Amino acid sequence: MLLHPLLTGCGVRHAFGSRSTPPPADLLRPRQVHGCEIVAAADCRAQPPPEADGVISSEPGVLVGVVTADCVPILVANGSGRVVAAIHAGWRGLARGVVAAGMAAVRERSGAEVLTAVVGPHIGSCCYEVDDPVLAALEARFGSALAPALRPGRAGHAYLDLGALAIAEIEMSDLGAAEAARIDGACTCCDVKRFHSHRRDGPRAGRLVHFIAAGQP
Repeated sequence: MLLHPLLTGCGVRHAFGSRSTPPPADLLRPRQVHGCEIVAAADCRAQPPPEADGVISSEPGVLVGVVTADCVPILVANGSGRVVAAIHAGWRGLARGVVAAGMAAVRERSGAEVLTAVVGPHIGSCCYEVDDPVLAALEARFGSALAPALRPGRAGHAYLDLGALAIAEIEMSDLGAAEAARIDGACTCCDVKRFHSHRRDGPRAGRLVHFIAAGQP
């Protein structure tokens, strides 16, 4: 289980998952589909829960979360800790604007408060080579901001830093009113002991559970 001091400073309970992190029994999360929908915690009480890739909550103490196995988990809180969100972003979600949608949902409930967004463990650029169709989809959204997240790979391929793109989207989407950070040195594919990885282990890979809860008023 990994914590981040910026989120702790907002007074919110949170954790980025590892192999040893048991999922909370009362966690509310959507059915993830690599899209850009953001739903409220209350919606996730339905059975089955809605299809979405982000969940937002202002219910004190109610845990909301997402699961990953190489994609990027992002936990967001406003300065008072009274509004939080958990976002799941793979390359498809990034191309479709899921991070911006999640930030906008938190901003709508937060007024002028500074938002804190932390990018958790995900596959690193050391292991994540993608092809031209993926790069084209991302370039359509990120434009010149894509290049700093790439390094050369095979012909027609490049190694992609998903976390760097998520940070870029956070900063662009909230016009400088957000504090963005990431947990460095945590490649899910490289670190067999701590993390599950779909790219490394294929369909048998487990899932990492990441969660956050709004603080008390």
